[in-house]
Amino acid sequence: MVSDPQIRDVTYIGIGELCVSTTPLSSIGLGSCIGLVLHDNNRRRGGLAHIMLPNSNGRMDRPGKYADTAICALMEELSFNRRKNGVIIAKIVGGASMFTQFSESISIGEKNIEKIRTLLKEYSIPISGEDVGGKVGRTMTYYPTNGGKIIIKRGDGSIGEI
Repeated sequence: MVSDPQIRDVTYIGIGELCVSTTPLSSIGLGSCIGLVLHDNNRRRGGLAHIMLPNSNGRMDRPGKYADTAICALMEELSFNRRKNGVIIAKIVGGASMFTQFSESISIGEKNIEKIRTLLKEYSIPISGEDVGGKVGRTMTYYPTNGGKIIIKRGDGSIGEI
């Protein structure tokens, strides 16, 4: 995690990293990777994980790198109890099919999206916003104290908000 002195209080989350904060968090260059936000609006804080792959297959070295370990690690850092449904919401960004011409099977981006949706459903965490799929990469900035707003800058030059 690196802070950018040009932008006040933004922490950049690299591939396989995660962070819980009340200050803005950003991930750059989400191609097939997913930026997963778990947001607690009551406490005006949340976490961002830059997920690279759907399954850890038992690896625990970098929990933010895998969908199955990132969700658990974020919930633990947020001190989220599964019984408190409705307190935590999720937002997901990324999961593009960047290299479809090289693969006839389902892309890593699509696998990441499917795995995260399945896990969030298992944990009863609703997805309140998403900007996923397609063929362009994204950069996202998450603002925990601004209602969990996320600004998305896409590789095609368009900008969105969820």
